[in-house]
Amino acid sequence: MTSPADFLPVAEAALELAGQVIRPLFRSALMVEAKGDASPVTEADRAAERAIRALLEERLPTHGVIGEEYGTIRADAEWVWVLDPIDGTRAFVTGRPLFGTLIGLLHRGVPVLGIIDQPVTGERWIGLAGERTRLLSPLGGAAGCRPCPTLAAAELSCTSPDMFDAETAPRFAAVKAAARRTTWGGDCYAYGLLALGLVDVVVDNTMKPWDWAALVPVVEGAGGRCTDWAGRPLRLDGDGSVLAVGDPALLPEVSRLLRG
Repeated sequence: MTSPADFLPVAEAALELAGQVIRPLFRSALMVEAKGDASPVTEADRAAERAIRALLEERLPTHGVIGEEYGTIRADAEWVWVLDPIDGTRAFVTGRPLFGTLIGLLHRGVPVLGIIDQPVTGERWIGLAGERTRLLSPLGGAAGCRPCPTLAAAELSCTSPDMFDAETAPRFAAVKAAARRTTWGGDCYAYGLLALGLVDVVVDNTMKPWDWAALVPVVEGAGGRCTDWAGRPLRLDGDGSVLAVGDPALLPEVSRLLRG
């Protein structure tokens, strides 16, 4: 079988193209429109995804693509790319560098390659199935989750309380009450921080495949686990819940609370 690592140069080339689109628009006067789910979208999202798709179509025309902005092609292909050109658009349009470009690759539905790229700070997390996650960063540092076997000592992160409804909010509240401290925001960047050993738990909900596909190899290659709230592998037809822990010993405790 072809190795996921064989496709890494294409993924990195695609990220360079996306970065060329995104960087000039960051903290510029952008026209923002509302999508059906009320999340902001900018020309940066669309142009970056177009650039990535064009390169994939040129280099890997038999592969499938799932993208936030332009939908799905060849979903039944053996290899399927999953794209989020700007994960954390709210941060992007308000000038906060807590966003990233996500490129994931599925092999028969299983995430085997994932990259979190922050095109403004120059940080890039590269995860490949069966390999140690790598961090490329002008800020220094190395990927690796830290030991944290108890939730009482854990730094918890969540993108937004708006992710929870009347059923799921009490479950998250139970985790929050048991954790040492909670921080909000970050989107994919929070998962990168977990892979650096700075955050211990990330709990999100209503996540789409383009939100999580790239995160799984990054988190698990750094020694953590990335599952749904029940501790099951994330799937394209899943319920949208996502749980990441830096120390696998945390998974049973946090999952129990999230299951209610």
